[in-house]
Amino acid sequence: MKFRDNSLTRKVDLQLAPMVDVVFLLLMYFVVSWNFAKFESEVNISVPKAEDSEPSRQSPAELVIGVAPDGSVTVNNQQLSKEMLFEKLTRVASLFPGQAVRLRGNGEAEFTHVMAVLDLCQKAGIWNVAFASDQPAKG
Repeated sequence: MKFRDNSLTRKVDLQLAPMVDVVFLLLMYFVVSWNFAKFESEVNISVPKAEDSEPSRQSPAELVIGVAPDGSVTVNNQQLSKEMLFEKLTRVASLFPGQAVRLRGNGEAEFTHVMAVLDLCQKAGIWNVAFASDQPAKG
C-alpha cells in the first residue's frame, strides 16, 4: 500500500494580485457612480412635493434634466438652449435606445416649461422619462 508523502505537497500562498485588482475595480465603480449621482444634487432646483414619492434610485447612466423657474434648462450642470437640448436628446436616443431621463422641474416653474422639455424628449424618441419629486416635511 502506497501512502501519500505530505512533505512533498506545497502550501498554497495567498495571491494578492487578484485581490488588489478587485479592490481597484470596486473603487473605480464607486467613484464613477458618485460622479454621476452628484449631478442631480448640484443643480439648485426644489422639486415639487408628493405624498407617495420614493427615495431616488438613480442609475449611473440616467440623464438628469433640470428646469428652473425662468424656463432655463440644465443638463449635467450645463445650461442648454432648447435647440441644443433637442440635439443632445436626439444623439443620446440614437446611441442608447431606451435611455432613462429624470426630469427635475422646479416647483415654482411654469408647467409650460416642463411640458416643452417633455415634448422635446418625445420628439427625440425618448420614452423612458421619470419626474423627480420630494416627500413633504413631516410634522
